[in-house]
Amino acid sequence: MPNPTQVVALLKSQQIRHVRLFDADRAMLLALANSGIRVTVSVPNNELLGVGQSNATAANWVARNVVAHAPATNITAIAVGSEVLTALPNAAPILVSAMKFIYSALVASNLDKQVKVSTPHSSSIILDSFPPSQAFFNRSWDPVMVPLLKFLQSSGSPLMLNVYPYYDYMQSNDVIPLDYALFRPLPPNKEAVDSNTLLHYTNVFDAVVDAAYFAMAYLNFTNVPIVVLESGWPSKGDSSEPEATLENANTYNSNLIRHVLNNTGTPKHPGIVVSTYIYELYNEDSKPGPVSEKNWGLFDANGVPVYIMHLTGSGVVLANDTTNQTYCTAREGADLKMLQAALDWACGPGKVDCSPLVQGQPCYEPDNVASHASYAFDTYYHKTGMGSGTCYFNGVAAVTTSDPSHGSCIFPGSGGRNGTFINGTTFAPSSNSTVAGSAQRFHVDVRSYVAMGILVWIVGSCRKWCFLEKL
Repeated sequence: MPNPTQVVALLKSQQIRHVRLFDADRAMLLALANSGIRVTVSVPNNELLGVGQSNATAANWVARNVVAHAPATNITAIAVGSEVLTALPNAAPILVSAMKFIYSALVASNLDKQVKVSTPHSSSIILDSFPPSQAFFNRSWDPVMVPLLKFLQSSGSPLMLNVYPYYDYMQSNDVIPLDYALFRPLPPNKEAVDSNTLLHYTNVFDAVVDAAYFAMAYLNFTNVPIVVLESGWPSKGDSSEPEATLENANTYNSNLIRHVLNNTGTPKHPGIVVSTYIYELYNEDSKPGPVSEKNWGLFDANGVPVYIMHLTGSGVVLANDTTNQTYCTAREGADLKMLQAALDWACGPGKVDCSPLVQGQPCYEPDNVASHASYAFDTYYHKTGMGSGTCYFNGVAAVTTSDPSHGSCIFPGSGGRNGTFINGTTFAPSSNSTVAGSAQRFHVDVRSYVAMGILVWIVGSCRKWCFLEKL
């Protein structure tokens, strides 16, 4: 993996202004010094028991991992543990103590006003999440959640929540439509309606966030904000994960960023932005488990985009957003009958000018359905502003960054040249690229208060980099 200096260079090149670490790796924190990037550090689960059982241990953790690096490294939050209630339930009784001990150490160092303290939860702690108005936290966790929410309220810290519509979709047995999980536009009759509030939901993400708001209200907490600490979509999967594709990952993350930047909020709290971290910055090719577990990243280890974000209407939020250099073509291996039907629609109701496909015209050759469909799909895609869902055609189309133009047949959006991406920053891993003898992990955060920039939280466990944040 890239070394810390290379990682910070990538973050800067991508205009990332916030980063979260899964731990508090010293080398990474030193590399982030004087970078202008805001940093969230984490107390790993394997250190939680020590911090939660001893005020002195917590004070030492803060002194070593926060005070020693401030103010050069702008640490703004501490995530205490990760999904402790579901991943490490035996440590649940000391979770709030750990947070309070960490906070006390910050107070003693006069850092409590600039460094927030919270802990990320799996959304699975919310039961009966739809309709959102009926949602509540698993009651068995009330002895933890009530004092935890009191602490967040008193310290002005957010509830950290991990939201994965991908898993919600995969586990729904086709009850949840794919378009609903991907933020694709839905006709009004397909929107989910909360029968108690009559609020309309057009995507899984908003429904889960509002379920958390209602669950907190059920416990009489109505003024604790929510930060989504993990969200994303895998770009590749095995045979049992057919929806883990480049197109779906691009669609989800592009739509999520747009949703956040538009200050849409949720149906329960319209206009109130939900800060969100995209999981993750780098792919993890050595991670165990199914193929999808290795493929949540926006970049490979060389800093090359896994796919090109298409964010029309949201401004430039990533240097790998090359909206003007993307094309919509027939998906390789697509069913020919479905391709023909999609081609007929594009040239008919879709109102695409298909005259270049007529015999004797520039795009007639090669004379096959896939080639003709690609031209029609790309024309429709660019005619509609390359918006979300405009390169789908019942699954037989896909966005590509390779210019399909050939000979005198110039596709819409082409500058007459083949292109991959612009401003791609490549960093070759060096021989000393591991930190503390291990790979790292990032998350990306989409944060609304930074003008047209993606904020990234580097979440570094001792094994990986994770998230990019932009809220």
